[in-house]
Amino acid sequence: MEIQSIKNRFGIIGNSPALNYALQVAAQVANTDLTVMIFGESGVGKEVFSTIIHALSARKHNPFIAVNCGAIPEGTIDSELFGHEKGSFTGAVDSRKGYFETVNGGTIFLDEIGEMPLGTQARLLRVLETGEFIRVGSSKVQKTDVRVIGATNRDLLEQTQHGKFREDLYYRLNTVPIRVPSLKDRKEDIPMLFRKFSVDFSERYKTPSIQLEDDARNMLVNYPWPGNVRELKNMAEQISVLAQDKLVTAQELQRFLPSIPQTSRLPMLAAPQQGTGDFASERDILYKLFFDMKKDVTELKKMFFDILQNPSLAHAAPYHQESNHEPVLHGYSGGETANVLPPPSQHQHIILQDHKIDHHEEVEETLSIADKEKELIVKALKKHKGKRKDAALDLGISERTLYRKLKEYNIGD
Repeated sequence: MEIQSIKNRFGIIGNSPALNYALQVAAQVANTDLTVMIFGESGVGKEVFSTIIHALSARKHNPFIAVNCGAIPEGTIDSELFGHEKGSFTGAVDSRKGYFETVNGGTIFLDEIGEMPLGTQARLLRVLETGEFIRVGSSKVQKTDVRVIGATNRDLLEQTQHGKFREDLYYRLNTVPIRVPSLKDRKEDIPMLFRKFSVDFSERYKTPSIQLEDDARNMLVNYPWPGNVRELKNMAEQISVLAQDKLVTAQELQRFLPSIPQTSRLPMLAAPQQGTGDFASERDILYKLFFDMKKDVTELKKMFFDILQNPSLAHAAPYHQESNHEPVLHGYSGGETANVLPPPSQHQHIILQDHKIDHHEEVEETLSIADKEKELIVKALKKHKGKRKDAALDLGISERTLYRKLKEYNIGD
């Protein structure tokens, strides 16, 4: 089938080479039963490509279902996909068929597949390799003939290296990869898309169609569009309704274009990766914690070395450091020598007010990322009195990721 006829049939606008190549691959693979993996940023239209593949395949008269793996709670996703037996868990008052049973002979589109729990990934791998699955709470093996199309906006290969996605499943899904270009990589298509959206909205709202001046058009093309086609469509709708003049200038367009937030300035231990989401947020939190701890330990060492060199400082007024932070210890008194401890990993003999304290205990500072992560989560829950939603927001991760971490570290509320 010709690329232009596919565009006309499915309402796809654009002529960029990357878009045309993605459509060509989708058309070529449609008539096979090969598993397809669609990669692309959020908002580029990955689900449209899954619809194209199903509609051009021999399964087009059989069911098609799109499942957002990130929107299904971890505790119920197995039941949703594979079904369950009555009494298999609390609330399972009846037996239920899963999607792999009801869509037998058709196509399942698994969007945000990178969010799928590891246990569910193992079940999915068995379906892909043998066509078999087992309902939750059952021991009976059932057969299914379903084509799987996956999609993600993450770097799944990177996730396999961090143990968040099964490597064997990645290579089983990635039989035919299709990469949908982001809007910033097909700038030549932006004016056409905007014109199509603005005409559609003017017809819907019975208003004159808006036009862009040259400087406004250039501003539109050079905007990075982090939300891709979805963001462009929303912008066209806003301008169609709210623009005072139907000939939009760059000055008026500027009112509608949001300012792009600056990227995080936290220290990085390695070159930035393309992957985004919960992992990046957790990593940034841990890096900040480690650097803060390192700074505090350095200040403590400096303070105690100063006391060793000049014991009279122990009787002085509050100890001052030339730092943006508040002093680490305040108001040393000669009689409270028991509260003065040497810095970690130091074997020193400290003499304060003629009292000798001989410390040989070595305090090891844990550098385990898991321990630090667990400590942060416990502190956040304590701070917000067990409210997971507020704790997750404070930590910069999703509530679902927090729930998974609670189970992983066996943390109670």
